[in-house]
Amino acid sequence: MALEVNANPERLDLPASLVREAIAAGVRLTIGTDAHAPEHFDFLELGVLTARRGWAEAGRVLNTLPVEEFPTALRP
Repeated sequence: MALEVNANPERLDLPASLVREAIAAGVRLTIGTDAHAPEHFDFLELGVLTARRGWAEAGRVLNTLPVEEFPTALRP
């Protein structure tokens, strides 16, 4: 199971407090920008900052893993 940190400033789904709870429960995360235009990719930094405020480390965020580790990380 994975939950998304939606970095779009109009949404900011999964605030830092819930990121912290998800990490404590062993849930992995993804960080997405909800991009609908090229400039929306700039929201990624906000998503990373939100995840870090929730104490998420890179190893808990699926889309930071090396490509060869990704398939294994998706297995339950």
